[in-house]
Amino acid sequence: MGRGTAVTAQPVQRLVDEFAKLPGIGPKTASRLAYFMLRGSREDATALAEAILEVKERIRLCANCFNITEADPCGVCADPAREGAICVVEEPLDVVALERTGQFKGRYHVLHGAVSPVEGIGPDKLRIAELIERVKRENPDEVILATNLDMPGDATATYLHKLLVPLGVNVTRPATGLPAGGDLEYADEITLGRALAGRRAL
Repeated sequence: MGRGTAVTAQPVQRLVDEFAKLPGIGPKTASRLAYFMLRGSREDATALAEAILEVKERIRLCANCFNITEADPCGVCADPAREGAICVVEEPLDVVALERTGQFKGRYHVLHGAVSPVEGIGPDKLRIAELIERVKRENPDEVILATNLDMPGDATATYLHKLLVPLGVNVTRPATGLPAGGDLEYADEITLGRALAGRRAL
């Protein structure tokens, strides 16, 4: 137990510990957030707690594309105006980023991660089998592999390419212009839109 923990009330320390579990939140930021909540009103704390619980109770995965949704199927899958291409992404936040560009009018498939043997994430832990079945069922015009441009993202794209090509589907990857090693969700709309519009065949 650190020296700071001994002088911190247990409920506050518990809140600090919970905030510290969030991605990108270090011990100092976790402490700032905890003390911010402590200084705030009970109404603000209740609103935050209720928002977290509501997300856990009402949000589910679309049975078709596995994006997060309140209704199943999600709004994109249920939209008859969407074109025949399927854009494969790693995370739901990538869908948000791509939708902001206004460049893509097809549907999505969310893998919920990338192949990474170092982290113990194999293909069986992702929504890859569902993607293959979906491609067989829907026979899309194109499958765009919009995984991140880092080692796990490239490994995932290569693995998917080997599985998809025998199905006779056109497989593409977003063009260069995205920063190497970058996550899709952090790219600006113009860069991401151009990369999507200029995608290349694999």
